[in-house]
Amino acid sequence: MTTIFDGRMGLTFGQIYLMTGGVDWPDFDDARRGQVNGLCGAAQPGRLLLMTGLHSGAVGLRVERLDAEPALDDQWEEVVEVSLVPAGSALTLHGLDSGPFVKAELPVVSYRARYCAAGMDKGKEVDVVLGDEPVVDHYLLQLWPAEPAPDVIRKQTSATAAYWHQEQRG
Repeated sequence: MTTIFDGRMGLTFGQIYLMTGGVDWPDFDDARRGQVNGLCGAAQPGRLLLMTGLHSGAVGLRVERLDAEPALDDQWEEVVEVSLVPAGSALTLHGLDSGPFVKAELPVVSYRARYCAAGMDKGKEVDVVLGDEPVVDHYLLQLWPAEPAPDVIRKQTSATAAYWHQEQRG
């Protein structure tokens, strides 16, 4: 396993972006077009749009690259999966209008991306976490080699995730 990032990710409007190969930022609507899940937009090649419960400030985020599909971990309240085919090996990860800007290399193969969340409703309730305040919602993005497949919702428990899934199907 390779850890790409593990720490506080700053963001606004509840959005984190992962981009590969120098492609532009994901478009909010186009990133999720045609998907069943509303938390991890992967409809635009080479990029992901990750939604959070928190509006602005910092969330806990860990991003991992694995060699094979990991077991599902029951600690996560929300779990969705999408496919990602990098547009190139350069990876950039950051929160909208915030940071840090994380730069890494990602081998160019087809990936399955599992986006997990805990505390989305609390993040939505708190709305803003600034400075050294403790984070209230936590996220995990896991990437492993896999053939492209439709996105799926593996687990959904929070009202915030339910809202985003319904909004997507709108």
